[in-house]
Amino acid sequence: MRADIAFNTTDGTTLRGWHYVPDGAGPFPTIVMAHGFSAVKEMYLDDYAAAFAAAGLASVVYDNRNLGASDGTPRQELDPWLQIRDYSDAITFAQSLKHTDPARIGIWGSSYSGGHVLVVGAVDRRVRAVVSQVPLASGYHGFRRIVSADHLAPSFAMFADDRRRRAAGAPPAMVPVVTQDPAQPAALPTADSYDWFTRTQAERAPAWRNEVTLRSLEYGLGYEPAAYIAQISPTPLLMLVAVDDTLAVSDLAIAAYARALEPKQLVLLRGGHFDAYISGFAESSGPAAAWFQQHLR
Repeated sequence: MRADIAFNTTDGTTLRGWHYVPDGAGPFPTIVMAHGFSAVKEMYLDDYAAAFAAAGLASVVYDNRNLGASDGTPRQELDPWLQIRDYSDAITFAQSLKHTDPARIGIWGSSYSGGHVLVVGAVDRRVRAVVSQVPLASGYHGFRRIVSADHLAPSFAMFADDRRRRAAGAPPAMVPVVTQDPAQPAALPTADSYDWFTRTQAERAPAWRNEVTLRSLEYGLGYEPAAYIAQISPTPLLMLVAVDDTLAVSDLAIAAYARALEPKQLVLLRGGHFDAYISGFAESSGPAAAWFQQHLR
């Protein structure tokens, strides 16, 4: 059902992950999947891929560059535009597999990658169906929602200082992804982020690292995936939004969905940003599998 895979991007970076194949005779519709901000594939992507396999859908699941099992430097750096290009390279790889029907490709993303699939769905016409789960809709407005006003000026000062140091030859500055101390800077400064990442690391992903380059935050600040949402049509779009999401911010995602054109569907999930992976898994995976089944027949 699952095999290890490795493929090269157009710039020669090797990405590694898993290939899930359902029972029966192929070729199969295939879903290309990567995780969100700093997360690695062991953080519940295996559960989604298994659910899709049970629905007759193959999956190509991989770690984003610079993270987990994939190559790339600087380690722990998240560049959304490079990750978007990697999605398209992963589609090319998926289409080369004997178990894949190359005319039936879907993409799935969650959180940060939930924003990525909005862009990929708009610009890569090989994609026949898009599922965007608890997506980041706006890097700038999302940043302003989770960073208090008194921390804005220090954040921009940190970005400027990091640029000066890197120009002088220093390595990129690092910042924790999550922290229990609200006074300490973190990339995802919410209590539910700390709880989910630390618990999931302990239970499923011991190789996950609680750090990213500071430059990753600056990259994210200028990232506006919802600007592409009206261009996804006529490719079908399913958006899954958690009603109490204070990280990706539910009202920003819902406002973005309103700008999408048909065919589209919105599913509201109970709970916060991370509930979709665990307590709300059936609520999130079921509609996604049904959407792919419907549009990748």
